[in-house]
Amino acid sequence: MSGQNIVTPTADGLAASAKAARKGGGLPPVHLWNPPFCGDLDMRISRDGTWFYLGTPIGRFELVRLFSSILKREGDKYFLVTPVEKVGITVDDAPFVAVDFEVAGSAADQILTFTTHVGDRAVAGPDHPIRVVRDPESGEPSPYVMIRAGLEALIDRKSFYRLVDLGAHNEGWFGLWSSGQFFPVIPSEELEVG
Repeated sequence: MSGQNIVTPTADGLAASAKAARKGGGLPPVHLWNPPFCGDLDMRISRDGTWFYLGTPIGRFELVRLFSSILKREGDKYFLVTPVEKVGITVDDAPFVAVDFEVAGSAADQILTFTTHVGDRAVAGPDHPIRVVRDPESGEPSPYVMIRAGLEALIDRKSFYRLVDLGAHNEGWFGLWSSGQFFPVIPSEELEVG
């Protein structure tokens, strides 16, 4: 059955519960739900934001969006949560990918609003910080922005290059301003002058 995504009753049940919880619009209150752990589901989110179920990519955006709305992080583990069940899933890096952003203002008055691959939006600031992790061997940066409740988005490469063009120096760091907060990216001394 090529091209079809077959969903087990557990995944189907999660989708139905997520749909019911979203009826009022907005995101379900997963932070209020603490159901019993029901085991792990063979579901994985790859570094590029692709959701896999039983090793097959989930091709329906609406289903991915639905599952992303009931995603919860506890410590270093990720779960899909409904009022009655909680199942573990695997996340390779961050559960979301920031695929674009909008800029308003400039310098310290700049505001950066990120959009993820599943349609979430977050304004970088104190509640939605930007951080950059550098690979210890290659020095390659991995930039992230907090989207909601401990769930981050990896900022995609094209967006990161655009962000670097908006960067500024502040107190020995090169970084980004958003919502009155400065987010350091790299020590100024490490930037090559040329």
